[in-house]
Amino acid sequence: MALRDLIVHLDQGESAGERMRLAANLAQRHGCRLTAVYVRQQNEAQSDLQRTAELARASCKDFDRIRKHVGLCIDNAATRLQSELVALQRERAIEVQWRSLDGIASKVVPQQARFADLCIVPHRAHSTDKLSEKLLFLTGRPVVFVPPDARTEVLGSNVVVAWNSSRAAARSLADALPILERARRVTVVAINPTNFVNQYESLPPERIIEHLRRHNASVEGIWLNDIPTPSTGDALQTETQKLGADLLVAGAFGHPKLWEDVMGGVTRDLLSRMRVPTLMSY
Repeated sequence: MALRDLIVHLDQGESAGERMRLAANLAQRHGCRLTAVYVRQQNEAQSDLQRTAELARASCKDFDRIRKHVGLCIDNAATRLQSELVALQRERAIEVQWRSLDGIASKVVPQQARFADLCIVPHRAHSTDKLSEKLLFLTGRPVVFVPPDARTEVLGSNVVVAWNSSRAAARSLADALPILERARRVTVVAINPTNFVNQYESLPPERIIEHLRRHNASVEGIWLNDIPTPSTGDALQTETQKLGADLLVAGAFGHPKLWEDVMGGVTRDLLSRMRVPTLMSY
């Protein structure tokens, strides 16, 4: 089992270049191809600018000026990011592809991601389009969310696995195995393990450590007790940061057609206050 094909979603955001560098680092360590997917789509500020002009009944000349300005911004970002990708190809000695596509990211990216092993995407908790949440349920592939203020230069070297013996946790862990097998350090964090062992008659978390050590000898476990349920997401991220980890692996609870209403509490909490890069699967 190995990563052979990665996709990183790029946009006009300031953090796009850093996200691409994280993806390139992962691609280099796993010897796989990196495909950069740049979606030529207006960002929220540009859409607001156009809506404001429409409400103000701007002249055709002003509309044309705005349209050309937005188009130039999209083109300039594409040129800059493509140049950075070429530089990373030389620096990291990796195989890369560049895809500049028109459309809406929530439709374009899932289609591209289904032909890769892993998709790396931006995460902005307060974005109105909820792109991250949509991609989680639509790609059919494991997704790594990278918040704009992530403070790491690598991805998947020091990994925390959130474990509660659920189907969702098992699915994300299985999808993360190629990363876990090559990680320098893996730490399983179980929140209130006695609760889920007793409530669901599940096996104790020591059993998942035994399993993971067949894939990577450097696996340890930490059990956090007496954590209030609403604080689970924050506790996981705080422990991840305390351990100096660069990736959190966590299960995603919810339903793809009703994700706004029935997304699991911890999943919603992680997505709304994400501080560390996080791998999730659905």
